[in-house]
Amino acid sequence: MSANVAAGMEPAVALFRSLADQTRLGIVRRLAAGEARVVDLTGELGLAQSTVSKHLACLRDCGLVDFRVEGRQSFYTLTRPELLDLLAAAEGLLTSTGHAVALCPTYGSELRT
Repeated sequence: MSANVAAGMEPAVALFRSLADQTRLGIVRRLAAGEARVVDLTGELGLAQSTVSKHLACLRDCGLVDFRVEGRQSFYTLTRPELLDLLAAAEGLLTSTGHAVALCPTYGSELRT
């Protein structure tokens, strides 16, 4: 791939890297259903508070989530409704490929035993 083509791909690479982590993707999928507090996410995802907070910070840095403060609580939400379209398109692609991506020798689940 030429340097010129690759140079324009950094934002897309960063976006997909931000979603490539199982925890972050789980948080995004949960927030697609509505806002949530860290305590809600830890309970629903079965993760430590520090883990959820770290991944929320990453998603905030990417501009994909934001929060509002109410009293002593922070409520997290998705900032970009287009993200739901992207996730729906990914689900459609996975359905149409028969989940062949899961069998990919480089990124598939078979490598994670």
